[in-house]
Amino acid sequence: MPNIASILKAEISRVARREVRAEIETLKKASVSHRSAIAELRRQVSAQEKELRRVAKGAVRPSSAPDSGGDAGEVTKRRFSASRLAAHRAKLGLSQSSRRWLWRREQPSVLQRVGRPVPRVASMKPRTTT
Repeated sequence: MPNIASILKAEISRVARREVRAEIETLKKASVSHRSAIAELRRQVSAQEKELRRVAKGAVRPSSAPDSGGDAGEVTKRRFSASRLAAHRAKLGLSQSSRRWLWRREQPSVLQRVGRPVPRVASMKPRTTT
């Protein structure tokens, strides 16, 4: 015949395991809900960081208006054109030498900007007034 102490011990441990299992189940459910909430918050932070980067890019570089007929994401880069410079200079009524004086540049650098040979590097530095 089994010892009463061992039977009592087995019964107590069985009841204790059942109680612990019930407590662990509630903790597991809470843990799952917390993990899903954390994952959702991470997705929100990621989306906000992307939005912030997009807005920061827009603040640094002005984009074309969405109504302009092009894509809203398409940004046209402005490129230098010697013919446009010559046309603008003619519109303002400036000669090459007066344009050179305005820019404080040597004559070869002004000539290069209207389609002539490339100037010396030394002449590309702004002059200092003495």
